[in-house]
Amino acid sequence: MIRELLIDALRAALDRSGYAEPEGGIALEPPKQREHGDWSSPVALQAAKTAGAKPRDVAAALKDRLDEAQIPHVERIEIAGPGFINFHLAPTWLHDVLRDVVAAGESYGRGTSLAGKRINLEFVSANPTGPLHAGGGRWVAVGDAMANVLAAQGAEVHREYYLNDAGNQLDTFGASLFARYEGREPPEDGYQGEYLVEMAARLRRELGDAVTEEHAREWGYRDVVGQLERDLGRIGVHFDTWFSERTLHERGEVADVLEKLRASGHTFEKDDALWLRSTEFGDQRDRVLVRAGGATTYLCNDLAYHRDKFARGWEHLIDIWGADHHGQVKSVQSGMQALGFPEDEPEVVLGQLVKVVRGGEVVRMSKRAGNIITLADILDEVDPDVCRLTFLLQGIDTAQTFDLDVVTTQSMENPVYYVQYAHARVKSIERMAAERGVVRATLDGVDLSPLTHERELDLLRALVTYPDEVSEASTLRAPHRVTTWVRDFASRFHGFYRDCRVLTDDPALTQARLWLAEASRIGLANALTLLGVDAPDEMTRLDDDDEDESQS
Repeated sequence: MIRELLIDALRAALDRSGYAEPEGGIALEPPKQREHGDWSSPVALQAAKTAGAKPRDVAAALKDRLDEAQIPHVERIEIAGPGFINFHLAPTWLHDVLRDVVAAGESYGRGTSLAGKRINLEFVSANPTGPLHAGGGRWVAVGDAMANVLAAQGAEVHREYYLNDAGNQLDTFGASLFARYEGREPPEDGYQGEYLVEMAARLRRELGDAVTEEHAREWGYRDVVGQLERDLGRIGVHFDTWFSERTLHERGEVADVLEKLRASGHTFEKDDALWLRSTEFGDQRDRVLVRAGGATTYLCNDLAYHRDKFARGWEHLIDIWGADHHGQVKSVQSGMQALGFPEDEPEVVLGQLVKVVRGGEVVRMSKRAGNIITLADILDEVDPDVCRLTFLLQGIDTAQTFDLDVVTTQSMENPVYYVQYAHARVKSIERMAAERGVVRATLDGVDLSPLTHERELDLLRALVTYPDEVSEASTLRAPHRVTTWVRDFASRFHGFYRDCRVLTDDPALTQARLWLAEASRIGLANALTLLGVDAPDEMTRLDDDDEDESQS
């Protein structure tokens, strides 16, 4: 790749000029403004600090060495600003990019930075007491896409759902369901959603009139989990493990964790409760592990659960939690450190909630839950692909507005259709070529030099950045970066489609553009695959689209 070629040339120029390579390596990125070239490096400014020299003097010396090297594809090198070295390249380097994309195919954009790393990724993990809310739906989309980008860097990723089925909330849920079964109102502190009325009716149909509260609780628990699996399946998410909190107690793992913490001196008793000395590990205050009366806390159970993940062979743990749990992050990490695990385990990604709007007004009522909007409510109105990509439009650490009016329109205003339509257009070009008897030649025999139009080069420049975006998305746990890339790329492709006829009277140009379209298809399909979104071959022509005539 050209980036590695230029970095190697800069490294050689530093060596020949007597300057040390910066400790952090040689930085080289595409400049934000096209007039500054195709690639830019601040290496002269970095080297000047170590050498005690003027940055522009260092840049001038490096430029002389680079000019002497006659680097392939480089048309000219210039020094800009305080000492940036800018490379202006001939279009031939982008033609090589096209060949690289086609050669890599479905693996284009994948890397090896996490090769062999075994990661357990836990996400959603809502209490099994009712339907999944819209915010949970966002975490579903982000968690699944995060797993995909981590796997794209070589990691083995295990998707896990944690069922909090051992606490008082399940008892409260059972009491609420049983009340509905008997025709009563739920307890004041119970669950009030209308979904319990529907569940109670199904419970009576299935088990008849001799149901106890315990039977109601267990039946309801299984019913909720089954519905969760069905709703998640609708959005294309499947977990490798559904882990029951009960098993931790049944196998004695919670008791064993408590014994180990006691034995290591990390606990103390106060007010008839057992406490963890979590302040010793940087927490703001010490935390209760066992309440007065003997009940273990969520923290205690979570420590047993995360220890179990390591015992199953996972090397790194990532959890996606709601932002309202931010105060618990350090507590869990402190407890894990007290048990002998690294201080940054588990890694926790915090997610903000979603506000659903229609007609500019917040939608507050759910037909299922009464006071929340559920994922199932959204999926009843919105295509799963649209739902997923909409949730992935921005970082999970920011609040999101889910506008039903926008996501249900089939127009270029809908960012999901806008992206998918770009892929469908590539396939439409293939169909038009077949109808006209135009056969795409093998790439080895195609001359790519006719690809000089700025729209063509824009597509290739974007394809160059795709592997780095996937890598950054993995490192930052930010799959929305792939969404940003694919939206930008779709915009560039729509511009190319409008301004550059593919099937022309010039056979050489036609062949080059057919292969550019294929490279674009690969980039679009690969990015959409990471996001868990379909790349359709055909779509209904969009209402506000009058551009197809450009390829007719």
